[in-house]
Amino acid sequence: MKAVILAAGKGDNLRPFTDTRPNPMISVAGKYLFDHSLDLLQKAGINDIFVVVGHQKEKLIEQVGEHVHNGLNLQYVEQKRAGGIGDAVLKVKDKILPGEYFLLIYGDIVTAENIFTKTQQSFHAFKGPVASICLPPSNEMFGNVFLNANMNITKIIEKPKGDNLGNYVLSGVYILPESFFGLLEKNGRSMEKAIKALVKDEGLRASMWEDEWMDVVYPWEILRANKIIMDSWEHSKISKTVTLEANVTVSGTVHIEDDVIIKAGAVLEGPCSIGKGCYIGNNSLLRSYTALGDNCSVGYGVELKNCVVQKNSHIGRLSFIGDSVLGENVDIGAGTMTVNRQLDWSTIKVKHQKKVKDTGILKLGAFIGDDVVIGAGNSIEPGTIVPPGKVLPAHYSVPNK
Repeated sequence: MKAVILAAGKGDNLRPFTDTRPNPMISVAGKYLFDHSLDLLQKAGINDIFVVVGHQKEKLIEQVGEHVHNGLNLQYVEQKRAGGIGDAVLKVKDKILPGEYFLLIYGDIVTAENIFTKTQQSFHAFKGPVASICLPPSNEMFGNVFLNANMNITKIIEKPKGDNLGNYVLSGVYILPESFFGLLEKNGRSMEKAIKALVKDEGLRASMWEDEWMDVVYPWEILRANKIIMDSWEHSKISKTVTLEANVTVSGTVHIEDDVIIKAGAVLEGPCSIGKGCYIGNNSLLRSYTALGDNCSVGYGVELKNCVVQKNSHIGRLSFIGDSVLGENVDIGAGTMTVNRQLDWSTIKVKHQKKVKDTGILKLGAFIGDDVVIGAGNSIEPGTIVPPGKVLPAHYSVPNK
């Protein structure tokens, strides 16, 4: 069976990170979301994969090239203009043969276990179109699904309001027939209308997903996605080329890649991950659910807690980065702190897309875009979003005047 990954959307709700990358190129637990999906697809026995690219396509195309020699037949198809999900699906119409079924997945979903294998099992049992469904923490943002006793989907409400909520939501994984392209064309390239037409005509069965699942919609949800993946780890993986100096303490499950240097006195509390070529300074503390991308450096006495730091970023000595997400090529000066709670322990509110969003989270730091430079001595307010390329001068308590 062939798979199609939808990865062309702009993902405005995930800014500042999607200003400079497509959603699937956000890193969690040491890998891009895209690579996590590929790993699960390959384990499910699916090797023929088409990736629909659009927004910031160059980064995804480059990543597709990284997988040329790992047993996958991976190709990309471009959606040149933003035209919605249905239009993106139609870009692969000539790749699917008449009578053939294909696996369709959204590129920004996260599961620890293999949702693709489960959906395939349901397909083989039902011998017809299948949509994966799940029970999310909140069902207000996703297409709500109503079922009968035979697991037939009877109704889908794409944007539910008020009390008109079902228990289950669509989880962004489908097995669809080649004839679905015709339904898209008949329904103005609307994915919502085409799915409803499929429900009415041929029928659509539900594949129940009962493990962890999330669709990464907002920047703070990157941290939860990171936790979902790390909680699934059963064993530590430490490369033979890692340098561990004296008195380094490692506890819990850790993944440490090639050519990492960890200086004396450092403490690693798993689960955490450290990418290739990283440098961890003396007496630094990496607390649980910290993920460092490749070629990051962490200075003397730095504390990192429940944070995702993407590749080529640098954190100066005696800094604290907690409950935060840093983009690529971020430079944090010495003594910088991401404050991660309010004095009254109220939930953190984030000014996002010109609206104030209550995250419902008590501890939350900052979301810092690619290529940001933050000078020494700064304290960053909880829930702050720093756009890509921003330069914040050092904070001096006694200026040189």
